[in-house]
Amino acid sequence: MSHFYQKSSEEVLDELQASLQGLTEQEVQQRRTQFGFNELQEGKRKNIVSVFLEQFKDFLVIILILAAIISVFLGELESSIVIIVVVLLNAILGTVQHVKAEHSLNSLKEMASPIAKVFRDGQIIEIPSKEVVVGDILHVDAGDYISADGRIIESYSLQINESSLTGESLPVDKFIERIQQNDVSIGDQKNMVFSGSFVTNGRGKVLVTSIGMKTEIGKIANLLESAKEKKTPLQVNLDQFGKKLALGIILICIVIFTLDLFRGRELVDSFMFAVSLAVAAIPEALSSIVTIVLAFGTQKMAKENAIIRKLHAVESLGSISVICSDKTGTLTQNKMVVQEVYVNQTVMLHDELDKEDELQKNFVLMALLCNDSVTLDDKEIGDPTEIALVNFGEEYNLDELAIREAYPRVGEVPFDSERKCMSTVNRIQDELIMITKGGVDVLLSRISKIATSNGIIDITNEHKQAIEETNQQFSMNGLRVLAFSYKKVSNASITIEDEHNLTFVGLTAMMDPPREETKEAVEQCKQAGIKPVMITGDHKITAAAIAKKIGILNNASEAIEGKEIDKLTDTELQHLVESISVYARVSPEHKIRIVKAWQEKENIVAMTGDGVNDGPALKQSDIGVAMGITGTEVAKDASSMILTDDNFSTIVKAISNGRSIYSNIQNAIKFLLSGNTGAIFVVLFATLFALPAPFAPVHLLFINLLTDSLPAIAIGLEPHNSKVMQEKPRDIRIPILNKTFAMEVLFEGLLIGISTGAAFWIGLSTGDSVLASTMAFATLCLSRLLHGFNCRSKESIFSVGLFSNKHSWLAFAIGVTLLHIVLLLPNLQGIFEVATLSAAQLGTIYTLSLIPLVMIQGWKLASRK
Repeated sequence: MSHFYQKSSEEVLDELQASLQGLTEQEVQQRRTQFGFNELQEGKRKNIVSVFLEQFKDFLVIILILAAIISVFLGELESSIVIIVVVLLNAILGTVQHVKAEHSLNSLKEMASPIAKVFRDGQIIEIPSKEVVVGDILHVDAGDYISADGRIIESYSLQINESSLTGESLPVDKFIERIQQNDVSIGDQKNMVFSGSFVTNGRGKVLVTSIGMKTEIGKIANLLESAKEKKTPLQVNLDQFGKKLALGIILICIVIFTLDLFRGRELVDSFMFAVSLAVAAIPEALSSIVTIVLAFGTQKMAKENAIIRKLHAVESLGSISVICSDKTGTLTQNKMVVQEVYVNQTVMLHDELDKEDELQKNFVLMALLCNDSVTLDDKEIGDPTEIALVNFGEEYNLDELAIREAYPRVGEVPFDSERKCMSTVNRIQDELIMITKGGVDVLLSRISKIATSNGIIDITNEHKQAIEETNQQFSMNGLRVLAFSYKKVSNASITIEDEHNLTFVGLTAMMDPPREETKEAVEQCKQAGIKPVMITGDHKITAAAIAKKIGILNNASEAIEGKEIDKLTDTELQHLVESISVYARVSPEHKIRIVKAWQEKENIVAMTGDGVNDGPALKQSDIGVAMGITGTEVAKDASSMILTDDNFSTIVKAISNGRSIYSNIQNAIKFLLSGNTGAIFVVLFATLFALPAPFAPVHLLFINLLTDSLPAIAIGLEPHNSKVMQEKPRDIRIPILNKTFAMEVLFEGLLIGISTGAAFWIGLSTGDSVLASTMAFATLCLSRLLHGFNCRSKESIFSVGLFSNKHSWLAFAIGVTLLHIVLLLPNLQGIFEVATLSAAQLGTIYTLSLIPLVMIQGWKLASRK
């Protein structure tokens, strides 16, 4: 079945039973019944209550709620209140993030043109765009938004900006002729228009072929609906961690309960003690600490031009193994720049011209005179290719306005997309000179002479061959080429017929060049084990040339076009995806398939984009990165992160921060668990040897919610470590609570437990169980505060810098102060169930608390050597 772009306008009119006079009212009603209204449909949305309740499905949250309920039965009301507040706070944050992320379809709807001009019963009328039907004839002018997809049936210099669909900012010249090829991408369907694009120049008539959800923008809306947001690696890890932690705590409680019964304790007392231990073992503050650390991470990234929309995306950045990046504006500068020129049969760089050379000077002057664009107060107004020529002139201190005033324009034939050239007549030194610029293939057949340093001579086949070869070389390097020529005319009233017998002057070759910092950023990605991939709507040659310059592409075989993806099954694409670095002329469907192919190979994928066409892939990816300057609202709404400078290197900085943040969160979790493990070892020790309870419930509550939380947050704020970008991306299959991590937690917890148990035993030797409990509490509390320094890094604190994290010292100072207030103020001793300590006993506590710090730091220093 052939597409509308492959048929003539007459064939399409006949197929849709339409005419140039437009539809009658009766036909409109019939078609509306058949096709519906021209609007985007929205799927059923969850209400806020449902979203809020879903936040409680997390396994660790369920465990915390159970702990709160049990705490109430144990009479520990304060503990249950704190747990419930923590859980509610996280649920509220999750709901707010969800609501913010659900604006994509609304933004798509806002892109639709509110008013459309259509022919009905032979008359042009304005109607709301939702009332447009298949078969309507649209009348479009410069400045109009296109309200439906359609086949062009009349075109008068019609140019349309389709950047929201293709990602390419240059307007597309439109024509009415049929296109013979099959599988033509949207960007190459030059006899079609698409909803959501807008007219930048000319006018035309369009036969509507698709409306609503059947349009290209409607297909994107469908993809947005079906694109699934994945849980971040941290969320998956915390789920697994919660289940393992719960299982471990239950097993320990069963052991404690059994031992208690064995030594003759009452059943109810044994059960209550085991449950109390379970409540104490759960790190209640974990969820809040993770949220706080991520929130601080977002603040730091915002200062570095990366705004995080979804909190858990901060950590996901550290797991990224593939970055699929748009070309225009992200890897490149999003502006055309003259790179090379061909004058006097010589190729030169844009800044190598000699202003004293008459021929070269005239060449630059012609580029400014046959040009409608200007730069005013740092604002560039006009066509991007002409702006590039204006900036080219400024390199030689030539102001376009001054030049045009000195050599005024007295006549012109404007640019026409069919003839692909433009001519102006300027008065230069009392002569009328017609300057013509256009495509090389168009002008070469109209040239009879060539300007050289030795004067003007007749052009030969050798000259033409040299020009064609230069043009081909420029094009192979992804450069856009314009030819310049001129001739003297007798009057200013020129026509198309005058564009012959021209004198060739030279060529300009321009491109949207890579950002200066992009090449270094790409190299950093490779060093960090991240594969950068370019995905663009631009042509393969242009994309490959840019990719090669910045180091993404090594050889031509690594670049393919969207039409080649169409021929592959999902399985075939998965096998191919690792060997491809550049995808050109791609559609939104292609982008989603590429992202999914990488994800199926267990990669964490970041996708950048700015257009409507990028929305579905941004949502499907693990980290969607939208452009803050050029990005559409659809792209921003579907993203996890927004770049305020549209710069690829900012993503690399964000990844580096993400890796550091994950490492910090892992260290904070280790700190919490090793401290709790130490407490559990002491309780096991007391139970095994039928000793009194080493801790009162208020002791464990004090440690968990006060002296634990601040050091854990401080560890989460450990300064960025540049070494993280020398490592490979983290394997998402390895859980937080892996064998190595668990062994470290047990070892460090055992050291804390031994110190605390020793303090308890020394206290018991006095015969005072309250004193023993006080010494155990103080030692556990102080050793955990000191242990905060151990958990700052895998390396020794002397390697990372003893005073590099001021937050750790502040948390330690606050914790020590609070502990001593509890121990030394008589009014608080009764509340916290502590005994008065002598100086010698305090000295014993300090010494025992330092032992785990000294041993762990010694081990780290020895391991380093």
